[in-house]
Amino acid sequence: MKTIEENGLVLIIYKDKKYLKRVESGKSFHGTGGIINFADLAGTAYGMRYGQYQLFEPTLEDIIMYGLRRETQIVFPKDGYYICFKLNLHCGSRLLEVGAGSGALTCMFSRMVGPEGKVVSFEKDERHYRNAKKNIQRFAEWNNVELHNGDVTGYEEGEFDAAFIDVREPWLLLEKVRDLVKGSGLLGTIVPTANQIADTLRGLQDGFGDIEVMELMLRKYKTVAERVRPEDRMVAHTGYLVFARTLE
Repeated sequence: MKTIEENGLVLIIYKDKKYLKRVESGKSFHGTGGIINFADLAGTAYGMRYGQYQLFEPTLEDIIMYGLRRETQIVFPKDGYYICFKLNLHCGSRLLEVGAGSGALTCMFSRMVGPEGKVVSFEKDERHYRNAKKNIQRFAEWNNVELHNGDVTGYEEGEFDAAFIDVREPWLLLEKVRDLVKGSGLLGTIVPTANQIADTLRGLQDGFGDIEVMELMLRKYKTVAERVRPEDRMVAHTGYLVFARTLE
């Protein structure tokens, strides 16, 4: 039985609202369902009720959706986990990431490659870099992320198993990234518009094979037994995913 520890994280749910909070001594949570005194939680088990609230151990998805400070549009978990699958990430993988943004996908990559793997990530914007660094330090499960504030074009240490590009013009970096990924290595990128897909496909014509383009849709349903039906709202579009493999 895992218990809530002081300074640990807890997911608080009240009806359809979710909050990720750190259990700090002398502090409390004030919400529509009442007040939670954090001093009452230390040492109690996750998966309990506290008045009108439900308290759970947070997952990585909870951390990304409710904990990370966002200064950029993040890659949503519905896309992120599939990206990890398509890049064949596992314990010990070496991954190159270009465009850390707020660090949400970086944290996912960190978990997937495990303590024996490594994520080398680049973020050019200094403000985004500082925010991503804080998010990674707070929430990454392993100390396996090497975050750079700069451009990947000057980086020369290659032989990555896979790479992921999340910048406005990924086609400009394809040749450089290909040189850093091993033969038959995996490449992924995400772009928000269809014309960016076309430019990326042109860039993939030389040096890449097994090219795929896709969009993932996720539709949630109401969980009321008497009226099961789709939710009234959904995130209809997050981004287009493009995958390929390096080819001599």
